[in-house]
Amino acid sequence: MTAREPRTPVRVLLADDHTLVRRGVRLILDGEDDLTVVAEAGDGAEAVELARARDVDLAVLDIAMPRMTGLQAARELSRRLPDLRILILTMYDNEQYFFEALKAGASGYVLKSVADRDLVEACRAAVRDRPFVYPGAERALVRSYLDRLHRGDSLPERPVTEREEEILKLVAEGHTSKEIGEMLFISAKTVERHRANLLQKLGMRDRLELTRYAIRAGLIEP
Repeated sequence: MTAREPRTPVRVLLADDHTLVRRGVRLILDGEDDLTVVAEAGDGAEAVELARARDVDLAVLDIAMPRMTGLQAARELSRRLPDLRILILTMYDNEQYFFEALKAGASGYVLKSVADRDLVEACRAAVRDRPFVYPGAERALVRSYLDRLHRGDSLPERPVTEREEEILKLVAEGHTSKEIGEMLFISAKTVERHRANLLQKLGMRDRLELTRYAIRAGLIEP
């Protein structure tokens, strides 16, 4: 990231599908002289569009959002805008999501329950290209990592591909194969093939089971 004038606020894109959450987070960030929210999105796809259209320095993304999750948006933004800094803001105190966030290109992971305490510090760390791990997580994460090494295990792998995850989320949200194909610019037949692969790979029988899996995986809210 190019050097900035000391008094020029960091321009923030905020993405969360709950208006009240966005309003509260915006109050926290706009209360700081060095941070300003310049764009808001209600889902991950809109966040990607806004980040590409607006001049932003930092994207703060919720995990569970319609159309595209925060993790999916983070992967897309990391590919398209490598200089953009990304933070995940979530209600999930979950090790798997934490590692997925880092793999997706996020600089930090902040819990909504303590956003008033940690978010500003995390934003400042991100724009300085420094990682932020919420207090209390470090010990548990290190212990878990060491336990895996002791057992000879690797870090948990994602059970589905990024494309399968996109389709799984949209199926669980109730979209038809035709609608999903139009959203992802692929044919309905290709969507059906991915859906069949998902059912086989996950050992499931129907859309209801896929929806339950998507809820457990944090792709959609119950």
